Amino acid sequence: MDYFPLFCRLQGRRCLLVGAGDVAERKARLLLEAGADLRVGALDFSPAFRQWAQQKAVTLLPGAFDPHWLTGCWLVVAATSDEVVNQQVAEAAESQQIFCNLVDAPQQASAIMPSIVDRSPLMVAVSSGGRAPVLARLLREKLEAILPQYLGQLALLAGTLRPRVKKQFGSINARRHFWERFFNSERLAHSLANGDSERAGQITDHLFNASLPQQGEVALVGAGPGDAGLLTLKGLQLIQQADVIVYDRLVSDEILNLVRRDAERIFVGKRAGHHCVPQDEINQLLIRQAQQGKRVVRLKGGDPFIFGRGGEELEALAPLRIPFSVVPGITAASGCAAYSGIPLTHRDHAQSVRLVTGHLQKERSLAWQTLAAEQQTLVFYMGLAQAGEIQQQLIKHGMHSDMPVALVENGTSTRQRVVTGTLSELEALANQVTSPSLMIIGSVVSLRDSLRWF
Repeated sequence: MDYFPLFCRLQGRRCLLVGAGDVAERKARLLLEAGADLRVGALDFSPAFRQWAQQKAVTLLPGAFDPHWLTGCWLVVAATSDEVVNQQVAEAAESQQIFCNLVDAPQQASAIMPSIVDRSPLMVAVSSGGRAPVLARLLREKLEAILPQYLGQLALLAGTLRPRVKKQFGSINARRHFWERFFNSERLAHSLANGDSERAGQITDHLFNASLPQQGEVALVGAGPGDAGLLTLKGLQLIQQADVIVYDRLVSDEILNLVRRDAERIFVGKRAGHHCVPQDEINQLLIRQAQQGKRVVRLKGGDPFIFGRGGEELEALAPLRIPFSVVPGITAASGCAAYSGIPLTHRDHAQSVRLVTGHLQKERSLAWQTLAAEQQTLVFYMGLAQAGEIQQQLIKHGMHSDMPVALVENGTSTRQRVVTGTLSELEALANQVTSPSLMIIGSVVSLRDSLRWF
């Protein structure tokens, strides 16, 4: 973060505004709304400032900037039309360790005034770090349109109920469940919007008396192949409501950054040949957390039901009657192929797709004759270590050695790398990439040169 977002209480605290023109007027109104003890220094003052002074809302300091004006100030705003003066103000504030907002040069300022959506006491601030103020304003306008006016009343009511909630609900999880019901109650929202305080009180009492869920639940959520933009809306909602997130190494940092900050995070990552946490232990972990009444999200890279062992985890939950749900994710095959410019099916190249685990087990043999058939695309998951065996078996069972292949490393992420070649080169290509990588084999790979976009 270039700037740390912070809401400051300025009521009764001295603030200095240097400048008294149109821009300074806008800054002054914000500071006055925040209850600041505002002092304004300038060579001349607009009618608005003179009127504020007559109303004793501000104190005027006529003349050229004087560093002594900063004495006792918590915040300084430099808003003159003279860049040299603004810089002098900023340097004086910096020397006294006072935050300074610098108009027209925000990237040099130690503090920024964001675009604000005011639903007091609820405040929403949008900042671009001074790089794109028009974008920040446009976002604020969108938020203004979608955030109803009654949110302020809802926040005020919530503030009065906090002692009652703390007294009635002993655990943090119970309080969180109550507040989620409270803020999601459409009937309460309508009552507040209509100014019906009596009805709002009745609904609030009902929410206190309604029983809260005692049993936990587990949701298997597919995080997709890496790009946070590919996470489904329902998946996003669940990870932001979860008490516990159990995740593996294929879940990207961009996805984890969307998790609610106070949720417990438990890493159970696995690597080829090294299992950080055995599957049975993961199953028991999900059971224990749910039996403690927690909302658990098992966050998996790709899709939980495509080589994600999601079925095994649900089989462990079902006999214990632990509620569960599944949110599909964009599987690595779809995501990596799309971001590599490789259509998995194409009328002239492939009429079917086979998703195959390359994690070959000694006691099981793949149907190589079927896999080597024409007019289909093969996608191998976890196949790097077995690339030589895959290459040998497919050629042995009739696939042309010049069949195009692609290996996609860190697919859909900013670190994506695609290596292409032919089936006869597959083992050598596998040595050029690292896990996680996906292997795509089929004539559709030949379309990548013309269709690549990412």
